[in-house]
Amino acid sequence: CVFSFLVNKHKPWIETSYHGIITENNDTVILDPPLVALDKDAPVPFAGEICAFKIHGQEMPFEAVVLNKTSGEGRLRAKSPIDCELQKEYTFIIQAYDCGSGPGGSNWKKSHKAVVHIQVKDVNEFSPAFKESVYRATVTEGKIYDSILQVEAVDEDCSPQYSQICNYEIVTPDVPFAIDRNGNIRNTEKLSYDKQRQYEIMVTAFDCGQKHATEDVLVRVNVKPVCKPGWQDWNKRIEYRPGSGSIPLFPSIHLETCDGPVSSIHTTIELQTNYIGKGCDRETYSEKSLQKLCGASSGAIDLLPSPSATTNWTAGLLMDSNDIIFKFDGKQGAKIPDGIVPKNLTDQFTISLWMKHGPSPGLRAEKETILCNSDKTEMNRHHYALYVHNCRLVFLLRKDFDQADTFRPAEFHWKLDQICDKEWHYYVVNVEFPVVTLYMDGTTYEPYLVTNDWPIHPSHIAMQLTVGACWQGGEVTKPRFAQYFHGSLASLTIRPGKIESQKVISCLQACKEGLDINSLESLGQGIKYHFNPSQSVLVMEGDDIENINQALRKVSYINSRQFPTAGVRRLKVSSKVQCFGEDVCISIPDIDAYVMVFQANEPKITITGMDHFARPAAQFESERGVILLPDIRIVSTVTKMEHPLDLREHDRANKQVVVEEMLHNLDFCDILVIGAELDPEQECLELDHRELQGKHLDATNSTAGYSIYGVDSMFSYEQVLRQLRYRNWGTSATSDRKFRVKCSELNGRYTSNEFNLEVNILHSSNSNFMDHVNHMIVQPQFLQSVQQPEGSVSAVHNSVVPSVATIVIVICVSILVLVITLGVYRIRTAHQRSSAEHEGGKDNEMDWDDSALTITVNPMEKYEKPHQAEEESEEEDIDDEEEDTTSAESDESEEEEEEEEEEEVIVRKGDKQNATRQEQLEWD
Repeated sequence: CVFSFLVNKHKPWIETSYHGIITENNDTVILDPPLVALDKDAPVPFAGEICAFKIHGQEMPFEAVVLNKTSGEGRLRAKSPIDCELQKEYTFIIQAYDCGSGPGGSNWKKSHKAVVHIQVKDVNEFSPAFKESVYRATVTEGKIYDSILQVEAVDEDCSPQYSQICNYEIVTPDVPFAIDRNGNIRNTEKLSYDKQRQYEIMVTAFDCGQKHATEDVLVRVNVKPVCKPGWQDWNKRIEYRPGSGSIPLFPSIHLETCDGPVSSIHTTIELQTNYIGKGCDRETYSEKSLQKLCGASSGAIDLLPSPSATTNWTAGLLMDSNDIIFKFDGKQGAKIPDGIVPKNLTDQFTISLWMKHGPSPGLRAEKETILCNSDKTEMNRHHYALYVHNCRLVFLLRKDFDQADTFRPAEFHWKLDQICDKEWHYYVVNVEFPVVTLYMDGTTYEPYLVTNDWPIHPSHIAMQLTVGACWQGGEVTKPRFAQYFHGSLASLTIRPGKIESQKVISCLQACKEGLDINSLESLGQGIKYHFNPSQSVLVMEGDDIENINQALRKVSYINSRQFPTAGVRRLKVSSKVQCFGEDVCISIPDIDAYVMVFQANEPKITITGMDHFARPAAQFESERGVILLPDIRIVSTVTKMEHPLDLREHDRANKQVVVEEMLHNLDFCDILVIGAELDPEQECLELDHRELQGKHLDATNSTAGYSIYGVDSMFSYEQVLRQLRYRNWGTSATSDRKFRVKCSELNGRYTSNEFNLEVNILHSSNSNFMDHVNHMIVQPQFLQSVQQPEGSVSAVHNSVVPSVATIVIVICVSILVLVITLGVYRIRTAHQRSSAEHEGGKDNEMDWDDSALTITVNPMEKYEKPHQAEEESEEEDIDDEEEDTTSAESDESEEEEEEEEEEEVIVRKGDKQNATRQEQLEWD
């Protein structure tokens, strides 16, 4: 009844605002001021007491509790762990409530609203982490940088104290680098590209709580040389293996311009091959073979051939035998024999040659004669000549009065730098009088000067054609050479009656190696390019660096020869760069590289076929004669070293030799007569020239043999050789002939084995056995079916023996088997007769054991002359050995041999009738 009269007159009171701090991962909030509520109704129970604090806000993670109702003291705490990284501070409203008018809490009052602002105190729970896994930078040698690059680390803590990075540190010791607190790395000394091209350093970071990074970061610093404009990423040595086709020279090249404002690039690529052969790698076939291959007109006369028995005028000259190059030192000349070149050339003819010539020696430049046709004696007139004078090429042609009687062109002069540049060049003088045209390396040049002269007065003085000097027959005490040539000459030919076409000239001087561009279509727009005629120089021009880089990567080297000349080919790349508004802005150093051409695997050319046969004289005397090489076979093989794939096998066996058959051309095959030369009065070698049609082949014939030449396949040579025939219409004086066949590729660079052939002529004394002898030779399997010991006829036949002895031995074998058969037959016949006759009592006691029958017979009695008795005795000894071997065979095989021999041998009936019984039974 007393409490009912208590009145709750006043509201609780609290501060208007509170500031609190809570440490993350903790639940206690420290408020300032402390949370205390006061009520003026105190000390009245209930009305003056504080019963609750309420927080107003959406899902606040806090709660307020009353610690003392009377004093109004309370506490603010977190309902769950607070994470600073999720939220750094909170703001909400709080009110205090008294206990009301009584125990039931009725008529309670609440305080005004107070604002509570709580900050979350951070804990240093995270370590710094770098933004990149690896940092990279490139510096130029010789410079000190303020900052090469900046590394950056972050910390996920929420407070500035723990989230900020206060320091960086280089962990790697002894490196010429330093780092500041902002992560900037600099070099402490000048770096050298030659000393070290790359540095790898490890860096760590610290936050302001001095917590370091869990993982250090890698920093790579590349050192590049001082920027020098030029081509980069190319190899000095490029390797080329025969048969590789076209290989790129600079597959990864690019141009460094050091950030210059480039407007255009001009690049020249030069392949230097002037020291290879005659200026580059060309086919080294003979001049005749090359002209046949290029479709040149026939009739060319080689004035500088390889020395031989028939072409001996070049024997005394200095010569490089590999390429048939003749060197003239100003002291030598060669006289061409009479009859090689027609005395008077027509109005049309061609002179062609390879020449390498330098400036004339001495103060007074004299004429240097290449080719000269002058008087042999009495006078010193030059009828026609080709010479060099003061680095000018001059052609002289003086007509005779019977050809012309007016003032006519006589001297034609050409002035060319190439005449004295000490390089190989191909010259062709086409004479179509009165017009004379010069081709130099396939390009036409007209004479810059033509002088006229009167014709030469007719005379009966013989003329002398010379090379390397001019013959001075008159005006001197003794005829001698004069006007010597200084330089090198090769393939000097003259073709009377015809001039050569430009197509053939281009073919004859064409290089088989040069520069090439792979995929011209992909060069791109804006690239201009140009080749010289021999494709040894390529010029490219463009205004975009990347396009030029791509174009240069497509430049390649190609060598189409199957057997290229091994050695070095030098390469030179020169470039000019222009910049905007300037003539030349930077200088690009030249590239000096080389192509190494490897030696091709050397082929082994092998000739096989029947190396011995005999024919009756009638066949040799026939109109067609006898085919010499009916089954000739030409095969070329190459030996290669094969590398095993298994390393263990490689250690054990190293390399394996592999022989492979290969196809290539031949350029000549000679069929030479061994022994005395052919007698043209009674024998010859013949070939139907229709066999050469459709092939690049030609042939020459002499008493020394037959020569087939021209660049063509081995199969074509086989076809022609199989049609070569030997005729002999005077066989009585000849019993045999021996020939030798030898073939060549690349003018003797690769030669075949010497295949020897022996041909026997069977005269009338041997005609009865000719068919059987040839049967035995052509079908050697018949001989092999008869088992014979070493030293037997089969062994003798396979060895090298005189031809007559070979025939005698073969006949002996046949007659031997025949006599054994007849002997057995006669023994059995005599035995039957002795049984039937009345005087057979004594004979019946004879029992013949024919299982080991031995018969001694002279099989050559009917065919040898009396003075050959000693030879017959030797043959009988051989026959005895043959009989002993034959008698050891079984009865069955003996009967089969007897049947075969009986089919081939005809036994004369008269011999049986005249033979007595005693003659049948002459036994040893």
